[in-house]
Amino acid sequence: MKNSFKNVSANENNYKWENMIHREKPLYSRNNDFRSEFGRDYTRIIHSNAYRRLKHKTQVFFSPKNDHICTRIEHVNHVESISFTIANYLGLNTELTKAISVAHDLGHSPFGHAGEKILSTISQKDLGIPFWHEKNGLEFVDFIELLEDDTRNFQNLDLTYAVRDGIISHCGEIDENSLKPREEFINLKDYLYPNQFSPYTWEGCVVKISDKISYIGRDIEDAISLGLLDENLEILNRILDSSNTEQKINNTIIINFLITDLCKNSSIENGLCFSSEAFELLNKIKKFNYNYIYKSSRLIPSIKYFEIVLTEIYNLLKKAYDGIDTINNLEKMRRFYPNLINDFLLFVYKYFNLGNRKNLRNNIIFNINSDIDYYKCIIYFISGMTDNFAIDIYNEIISF
Repeated sequence: MKNSFKNVSANENNYKWENMIHREKPLYSRNNDFRSEFGRDYTRIIHSNAYRRLKHKTQVFFSPKNDHICTRIEHVNHVESISFTIANYLGLNTELTKAISVAHDLGHSPFGHAGEKILSTISQKDLGIPFWHEKNGLEFVDFIELLEDDTRNFQNLDLTYAVRDGIISHCGEIDENSLKPREEFINLKDYLYPNQFSPYTWEGCVVKISDKISYIGRDIEDAISLGLLDENLEILNRILDSSNTEQKINNTIIINFLITDLCKNSSIENGLCFSSEAFELLNKIKKFNYNYIYKSSRLIPSIKYFEIVLTEIYNLLKKAYDGIDTINNLEKMRRFYPNLINDFLLFVYKYFNLGNRKNLRNNIIFNINSDIDYYKCIIYFISGMTDNFAIDIYNEIISF
């Protein structure tokens, strides 16, 4: 029912409000700023470099010369659109869903989920912990991304708790058909794995479901465009025709059907949920995608290539580590790998305890005397790369 969630919206009357708008550090203030707290978060995110780089990061298919294949930035814009429609109908705070949506995938590595798995293997080996993009996204907005303030100093984004929570809680790989926010105002560092907790807000729950709605049909559309499903379209047609609803081979029709069904069947008491028919169809499409798209043998050669690219970059930077002498070692490598070392040194100086921090007011998060800190820094650095930049750096490494 329209506006049926208005009483639980993220606004001043919500008993969670002060927790929702909490920031670890207060932002600098302006006398003429008309934006809300979540409005400020939204603009801080879209002005960040991590957001800008999403346009050159793989969503599912690595296809840099095809302008019509979905990239990561197009995906987050789809999520923003879908979550706005749902939140607006239900009476929730659309400024919050917009901010979470554009930020939710900032932690994604180059080469999509394949790149994420490669970095996770590296992280498990050298850090003893997995790499997962939801946590990396939170750490990026908390520690890595910097914006220039009104005094020309660079500071961390310092987003509100509700947006930060929405980033780490957004995992779209959900199988339950009822989603409600949690009550606990937890330390977000307590997250140990994806989907461990429900989001703190109803708006975060909307984005979590919108993430799934946004990719389930678009991945099929792209796979058809690339000829990946030529031999399996009949299977997909049987799945879609099994429903009593209109045919859903078109992405916009799939999205409209799922949004409408969700809005009709959701309530504060039952949570955000689909009808049994829509939920069954969603799971059938998801299973089809995994079997015939994400596990396609045609993707294997590119995944092997991505592994070589990211591993070689990591290993080259890793071997430079020698405590305080690491910087000297990197300087010596600059002659052979100027683009890689120039960019990496700029990155290092922002976050290590090395002095020379003119115009930097962000948190120092690494100690140069810790090899673990250094390895973690490399993973952050690589995870922020675009696909093409990572490939260009690899080509620099193998060139003479």
